Amino acid sequence: MRDFISDKLKTIKPSGIRKFFDIARSIPDCISLGVGEPDFDTPWHIAEEGIYAIESGKTFYSSNQGLLELREEISKWNKRKYNLSYSKDEIVVTTGASEAIDIALRALINPNDEVIILEPAYVSYAPLVSLAGGIPVIISLKQENEFKLTKEELESHITKNTKIVLMNYPNNPTGAIMTKEDLISISKVIIDHDLLVISDEIYSELTYDIPHTSIGSLPHMKDRTITINGFSKAYSMTGWRLGYLMGPQPLIEEIKKIHQFSIMCASTISQHAGIEALKNGDNDIIHMKEEYSQRRNYLLSELSRLGISSFTPRGAFYIFPNISKYNKSSEDFATSLLNEEHLVVVPGTAFGDSGEGFIRISYAYSLSELKEAIVRLEHYLKNNY
Repeated sequence: MRDFISDKLKTIKPSGIRKFFDIARSIPDCISLGVGEPDFDTPWHIAEEGIYAIESGKTFYSSNQGLLELREEISKWNKRKYNLSYSKDEIVVTTGASEAIDIALRALINPNDEVIILEPAYVSYAPLVSLAGGIPVIISLKQENEFKLTKEELESHITKNTKIVLMNYPNNPTGAIMTKEDLISISKVIIDHDLLVISDEIYSELTYDIPHTSIGSLPHMKDRTITINGFSKAYSMTGWRLGYLMGPQPLIEEIKKIHQFSIMCASTISQHAGIEALKNGDNDIIHMKEEYSQRRNYLLSELSRLGISSFTPRGAFYIFPNISKYNKSSEDFATSLLNEEHLVVVPGTAFGDSGEGFIRISYAYSLSELKEAIVRLEHYLKNNY
């Protein structure tokens, strides 16, 4: 049979996270700290709006761009939270933030355009750039810099083909954030080199020490920033698959074309639930964030007790411990931990080569599960080191 698979697709490796999920499913007593998914149920008042949408027959297609009321609420919410001034016409509601990233890249990239990606990075960034015909250019961020991007690092990777900087703060997998001062420094470089930013801010509501600053809110940055966000992490709505992107209207008009031909619209039921989340969900976020903060502090304390070095994450719900002293690759460490103790963590290399020597631990799990995970981790270390 003729080989029908795209040559481009053949170069894309499967997700480094999924391998561990698949193995974990076959182990009955396995504890997984690998999934980036809140363990809270969707708050009832939000779920109830989805149920009401079904009961009242609001189950038809919405506008391709998203329900007008939802886009208006997204506009108001982002202005209130982050001083972002996007009108309803500068917003596209998507099937999760993942679709938003994909269609933004496909709309902007020409063959051989370079897109700067900050590693360790969310697993889909480099593959999506490659599938869109672009060239991923990797900046390896450093633990000693708290996994922040510096202006010197950015400057040194810009070429005549650089078009986009793809940023993700608060960051998955490291939990790093960029302060307003950090972003101002970066924005000057972006403006000087006439670049675009795609800013994935899906964890914007989950910061623990310093409030989130959106790079699009800085002077002269709105017209060169596409801001991506969604409902999955802040409101524990992962399965509702609801996200959005915001940007200057000339770019939005072009991005909409791809959205029109690939997705008729995001789930109308989810959109109605999203309206309720934005209007009345602030207290839900506060409650969940307080829980995450307690879990984060517990894990940091316990990892320190076990002698494992870890950067203090200030956002998202991940810890990125340094396990290089154990003289195993991150994949070997994670594999042996899974096989011996039935405990799932994600090897740092799932997030790019820059993640070697690290593992990602999610604390979007109950405290009781985290305590059992620490017991198993301690047992593993005592038996092997």
